[in-house]
Amino acid sequence: MRILIADDEVTSLRLLEKTLQHAGYEVTVVGNGREAANQLCCPDGPQLALLDWGMPELDGLGVCREVRRQPNQRYVYIVLLTARDSKLDIVEGLESGADDYMVKPFNLEELKARLRSGARILQLEDNLVEAREDMRFRATHDPLTSLLNRGAIMDLLGQELTRSSRESGCTVVMLGDLDNFKSVNDTHGHIVGDEVLQGVAHRLLTAMRSYDLVGRYGGEEFLIVLNNCGPAKASERAEQIRRVIAKSPLPTSHGKLPITMSLGVLASAEWGPLPAEEVLREVDTALYAAKAEGRNCCSLAVPGAARMHTSV
Repeated sequence: MRILIADDEVTSLRLLEKTLQHAGYEVTVVGNGREAANQLCCPDGPQLALLDWGMPELDGLGVCREVRRQPNQRYVYIVLLTARDSKLDIVEGLESGADDYMVKPFNLEELKARLRSGARILQLEDNLVEAREDMRFRATHDPLTSLLNRGAIMDLLGQELTRSSRESGCTVVMLGDLDNFKSVNDTHGHIVGDEVLQGVAHRLLTAMRSYDLVGRYGGEEFLIVLNNCGPAKASERAEQIRRVIAKSPLPTSHGKLPITMSLGVLASAEWGPLPAEEVLREVDTALYAAKAEGRNCCSLAVPGAARMHTSV
């Protein structure tokens, strides 16, 4: 584990550095408080710190306060080192943001034990953060494909439509449905069907820009939201996605299977402000039109006009 030692007394600094290196720590040493604060406030800075109370430019308490003011930063476990030993000094040190306090001269074995305690606390925090992120992912993603789930993609669609309307921009919404997917399940079984859904999800992600959104809307339907995509590009982008899905048979445990997708497409700028539910109704109607055209094609929803289709 990485640890920072900040002390303006060179002899003490070198002794601590060698002791902690022998104990297996990756040690960074600095001679003043300002340098210590800069190191500890970096996103990838050390998470353990030994700070001398009295240092030039910024004292140990000042370093503690600066570190604690940083938003959204991984926790830094700080031990203050000082010759001050009154209860008031200890209280002041801890209230400044220090986690522990050792009075000089101190026992090196005790110091190493306290650092091990700090490392355990940091590991516990990392475990909690990991568990929280795992819960957040499970709450917003489809367990089979790892795409956004229906609730998450619908929430984001609503936000994107609101943003586009406010900024007079355009969001392209697509609803894609795998053609004849029921026959895959009936012929090869649901395990192979799941493999197909996972393979399609992977291909969809390769066709997206980093800031586009794609989610599993339900069953074999996928909802795609393209940010800042003008009406002139809507059919072109839909056709690109259709080709990515159909480009080659998908490998499965029962061999390679040809898979195609039909897509309904809507460019929000052509419709004016609409709630997400109404946008979904229109794009779903366009999807049905694509199915009626023979599948493996795209149908563009245009207000008051015949739908436009592209296909192979």
